[in-house]
Formats: sequence, C-alpha cells, structure tokens
Amino acid sequence: MKRNAVDQPAQAGGKKTDRVLVINPGTTSTKFGIFTRAGEVLARNIHHGDDEIERFKGRPMLDRLEYRAGKIEAALAEAGYSPTGEATEKDVSLPTHSAQNAEEMGQLPWAAVAGRGGLLPPMECGTYLVDGAMVEELRQARRGEHACNLGAVLALRFAQAAGAHAYIVDPVTVDEWQARARRSGSPLVARVCIGHALNTKAVARRYAREQGRRYEELRLIVVHMGSGITVSAHRGGRMIDSNSIEEGPFGPDRTGSLPVRELIKLCSSGRMTQAELDRHLFGDGGLFAYLGTRDLKEVERRIECGDADAAAVLEAMIYQIGKEAGAMAAVLEGRAEAVLLTGGMAHSERVVKRLRQYVEWIAPVRVYPGEDELRALAEGVFRVLDGEEAAKRMKARDRD
Repeated sequence: MKRNAVDQPAQAGGKKTDRVLVINPGTTSTKFGIFTRAGEVLARNIHHGDDEIERFKGRPMLDRLEYRAGKIEAALAEAGYSPTGEATEKDVSLPTHSAQNAEEMGQLPWAAVAGRGGLLPPMECGTYLVDGAMVEELRQARRGEHACNLGAVLALRFAQAAGAHAYIVDPVTVDEWQARARRSGSPLVARVCIGHALNTKAVARRYAREQGRRYEELRLIVVHMGSGITVSAHRGGRMIDSNSIEEGPFGPDRTGSLPVRELIKLCSSGRMTQAELDRHLFGDGGLFAYLGTRDLKEVERRIECGDADAAAVLEAMIYQIGKEAGAMAAVLEGRAEAVLLTGGMAHSERVVKRLRQYVEWIAPVRVYPGEDELRALAEGVFRVLDGEEAAKRMKARDRD
C-alpha cells in the first residue's frame, strides 16, 4: 500500500471514522455532504438569495467565510451533527455498520474535510492538502474572485476544529492541456485553462468503470453543462484541451466567445465600466442577457407557451455546444469512443435530445445528469486516506 504524502492526524485515541465532510460553494448556493466509503450519508443545498449579494457587495469573497460557515453549521445541527462531525443525536444514517459501530463512529470527528478548489495557479489533477500558502493565494485572489475560492478555506475551518486535514480535489485550474492548445494566435495573449475539472474527470472515471476499462485507456469528449459550460477532450487520462471560461458556447449567464472587434468597440465606447463589462461577460450574459432569466426550466416553459424568441436563443446555445464538441472530436483526430453529457442542463430532455442530433455522429452518447461534485470530492479524499493516491501540495512554481 502506498504511503500518503501527508500523514493523517490522530483521532479519538487512535480510533478512526470513515466519514468525511465535503463542501462545494457556488455563487447562489453552498452544497455540502457527508460521505463514507459506502456512499452518501447526507447531502444538503443551502440557497443564498439577493440578501447575501447585497450584504457583501464590493467586498472580497473570503469575507463571506463566517457567514457561509454559520449556514453549514446550522444545517449540520438540524441533521444531528456538531460542526466537528460528532453526532448530536443517535446517528442511524450509516447503513454499512452495525448499530454499535454506528454509535461509536458517531462520537468521532470527521476523518477529513474537502472543499471545491478555487481560482489557484495552474495545477495537476489530484487531491491537494490545504495549507497556508493555498489560503494566502485565495485571499489575494490574483486570478479572480469567485465563490469557489471559499471551498478550501471553509474546509480548513471545519477540519481544524475536528483535528483533521483539509483537501481540495481537481480544482477549476487543473491544467493538463497539450502544448499546442495554449497558443491563441498572439504571443501577447495565452489561452488559460480554467473549467469544470472536478465533475468532468469524475464522470470520465465513472464511465471508464462502467466499461470495465481504465480512464487512461479511453478517448472521450465530456460536455459539462452547468452555469458555465466546459467541453473537453480526454486522452491518456488527461484533459488535453477544452474551452476556457471566456471561450466557447454561451451558457445560462455567460457570454462565451465574442467577436473580438465588436468587443473592442464595446470596451472603447464608454457604455460600461470594466467591472460592468466583466459582470456582463460572467454573470449577466448568455440566456440571461437575451431572455432575462438564467433558469433553463423557465426558458422551456416559455417555449411551451409559444415563445419563438426563447426557442431561438436556446437552439443557438445548443448549436454552439454541439459545435464545440465537434472541435474536440478534431482534437482527438476523429477517434472519440464516447461523448458524455453531464451537468445540470443534462436533466433537460429537450437539450439532450437536440444535442444528440449534433454530436451522436462523433461517438455513442451517454448522459450523466447533474453535477456529482460532492461525491467526486469524497472519492478524491478516500483515495488519499486509503493510500491509493498521495496527497499533493501546491508546488513552489505554482505559487509564483
């Protein structure tokens, strides 16, 4: 068995628990869950309304740490857990253990805590220990402010209280691109790899397990369709190319790629400040800019009521996603073995049916609705706890 790169702290007189807490903060919600090796024990989705946005408007993202932590603590308490993981009432949610063992485990803190990785320097895929250097990088937010920056810091807060380690898994800045994918066409502007690596790679691994094969053996196209859209090409166990957050298809509230000269004109017109333009590109674009809603269900409701404009906008978004998948098929030299559709929009029969028509010529299509990022976080932690994978640290070159 491999030794972990980071030793685990002792817990409760040498006893061990296999429960981990995982936290996935987003712009309008914080999802968290409790997992054992047998699977999900608890999952919750805390919604954050306009009151939070107004309360913290103009302030650094990490200023929301205690606010969000308090919401998680309240939800844990409601489910019968203390912030450190001990059950505050009889825990009957451990189906793989006897009642005696469940009771004993209920008195132990988390084995580890994992958070979604934020806007860090480019990193390899894997499970990373949260340390002071990582927290400082997120505090400085040199690569941007986003709710995902809270993931590592929230994980560390709960882990320290439990005497456990905190981790992130496959952060959004995982960069496995091949060298030729980095050139943009100008030496003044490099393409930057930022995308939904956590769910994308988890779905790719899941498909490989279902096929009885290794992820490293497969050539795959993975289409993640959430509030942001990442279409990626996978070969040899690596995500060798993808659209980045400012490229590719438009989504529920992001513009995706825009005509460069028209964007230059918009920048120089004085119609928007830099902050307003950034918000338009990443928050008020896409479906929202055209239709005034980010909610795909609302768009589909309008289509059912005969709204031709809503139908045309949705069709354009699906068209762009299909076109991007075609580009990734070219990256794989026409030898993709499957196209995997995932993310929240993959729940939509309309979107999936239409997208199939654009991409099923490439390879067989498999659908994995939703964003199973909580499970992906837990699986990454258990790979470390079980010695299957060594925990990594941010390398010195990553911190520059």
